[in-house]
Amino acid sequence: MADTSTLVQYHWRLAEATDKSGKHIDALFVRSDKPLELNFNGERVNVVNSCNSMLGGYHVDGTQLQVGPLAHTLMACPDPALAALDEAISQRLQGSLQWSIKTQDAAPQLQLVTAGGDTLRFAGEATAETRYGGPGDIVFLEVAAQAVPCHHPLIPNKMCLQVRERHYDAQGLQTGTPGDWQPLNQDIEGYTHEPGIRNVLRVKRYAIKNPPADAPDTAYVLDMVVESEKVAQ
Repeated sequence: MADTSTLVQYHWRLAEATDKSGKHIDALFVRSDKPLELNFNGERVNVVNSCNSMLGGYHVDGTQLQVGPLAHTLMACPDPALAALDEAISQRLQGSLQWSIKTQDAAPQLQLVTAGGDTLRFAGEATAETRYGGPGDIVFLEVAAQAVPCHHPLIPNKMCLQVRERHYDAQGLQTGTPGDWQPLNQDIEGYTHEPGIRNVLRVKRYAIKNPPADAPDTAYVLDMVVESEKVAQ
């Protein structure tokens, strides 16, 4: 039996899905640029890249993965195929599924077989916690609307995000004074900056063990966009 700890160490992106006759399940692949993804955390599984995000409880009983009813957000999707994606995945995930994990070319693959005989195969991509060896620290960064010139030993005319740290209390209210603006000479994983848009980001900050020479010793990974504002030019 696969080690259940592997479930929480990876993002699981749907790579293949067939019904009991071996026919491809087209209804699960309406977003070619953003495949359906499962994220396991504690006793919850989160489904993303559908029309709505979905969340439900789960537990493992031997080779069976038991998934409870999935709660979901209430976003309306104008594309009928995308709107139908919620039902297409939720009806296949709820209940008892046979599960297994295989390693192929060092990348794990999660296979789920439904009671109806559908087979879903997911490719694993290590989470930031897995890659950096720890949970990381939550910090809030305000990103200015425009990037600024900054020095990079290998990239001439380098442009960097201009950021400053913000602070919030347990109720989500801003506290204290923001830090000083400074160029961030590295990327924030998962974040794509749009010029003219000021954002406040909640990010996870990880220490990088034994970084290469001239490389940062800290990594930033986007957790969520807290605030967004278009700034007049």
